[in-house]
Amino acid sequence: MTSLTPLYQLAAEQKSADVTDWSARISWVIGLIVFIAFIYWLMRQGWKWRGSLQSDLPELPATPEGYADGEPLLTMTGRYHASTTAGQWLDRIVAHGLGTRSRVELTLTEQGLDVVRPGAADFFVPAAQLRDARLDKGIAGKVLPEGGLLIITWALGDKLIDSGFRSDRSAEHPAWVDAIHHLTSTTEGTAR
Repeated sequence: MTSLTPLYQLAAEQKSADVTDWSARISWVIGLIVFIAFIYWLMRQGWKWRGSLQSDLPELPATPEGYADGEPLLTMTGRYHASTTAGQWLDRIVAHGLGTRSRVELTLTEQGLDVVRPGAADFFVPAAQLRDARLDKGIAGKVLPEGGLLIITWALGDKLIDSGFRSDRSAEHPAWVDAIHHLTSTTEGTAR
């Protein structure tokens, strides 16, 4: 019986596991929530700061009266992803709501391009302000396979802007590029 006594004594001397310190855990959780809220606040401030830097952009043109009377060359539904400074695919423009992603309905006529965005600011690009169209793979915040985005370049005041769209049917993109090239070439020809 002497050999069992030391084991019994060892078992009696062991301490039970520490009880969870709830005050420390709650403090860590609250600290983490405050940290995440602070990061979101910083991101929001950055977005507002970018908008104030771009406040020199003129207001977006509204759709003119009688626009619906014109014969649409093309229509498209899909997604509006972003607008950036032309040639700088990561320099997002947030002024006047151009940084807000949304669904989009595009209508191209001889008068220009009507951009209807449910839940965001609609705008109109007169044909004289359309500059180019191309297929690309990325614009601020969105990267797709090559040719997955329709990028339309247009002028707003003295600034050139690239706006990125993706059709629900991406096979429509080349027709849009051709139609805008045709429209810009005829507009340039009448301006001379």
